[in-house]
Amino acid sequence: MKKRISTLLLLTACAGSLLLAAGCTKKPVIAPDAGGLNSGKTTSFPPADGSEFSQDNLPAVGSLDDASGSGAGGLGDNASDEYKRLHGRSSEGLSPVYFDFDQSAIRGDMTDRMVMNADFLKQSPGTRIVVEGNTDERGTNEYNLALAERRAQNAKQYLVRLGIDGSRMRTISYGEERPLFFGQNEDSYAQNRRADFVAE
Repeated sequence: MKKRISTLLLLTACAGSLLLAAGCTKKPVIAPDAGGLNSGKTTSFPPADGSEFSQDNLPAVGSLDDASGSGAGGLGDNASDEYKRLHGRSSEGLSPVYFDFDQSAIRGDMTDRMVMNADFLKQSPGTRIVVEGNTDERGTNEYNLALAERRAQNAKQYLVRLGIDGSRMRTISYGEERPLFFGQNEDSYAQNRRADFVAE
């Protein structure tokens, strides 16, 4: 009986791995804007032929083995959960902001983070950033891409209202494609409903 349970668990794990691998195909994301409103054009990210993006202009997000937070994007995905909760994928000196379910407005408890991000950018006038919008996995891919774009745009516009030149910022929507937390519970969902601020 124990052997059957072990075999069943092993088969279940293998099947889950295959399903996970099958679900890792490229999905479209909203292309980054050039400082203005996003055109809404979608593309695979990165494109297989490299036509719209080059390795040189992709937003840096750190390497997967960089858990110290010192990489170009400020975070390796293997960082501790505590680190990821505090910093998301934001660069050093910048903090992520979190959103309520199905909402794109900056929450009242996130305004201090936005002010700190604006202060950091004012003290670093040469720094350009990418505002990366993210969602949790609930909802369709298309809906989540649009929601994440609204989140990124709202965060960018909030910084503009705080005195940051909009030409220093561009946005990109990752929708549900780049979760930091993989649980299917409210805590993981809340951590993935996020806008990150990544220095270029």
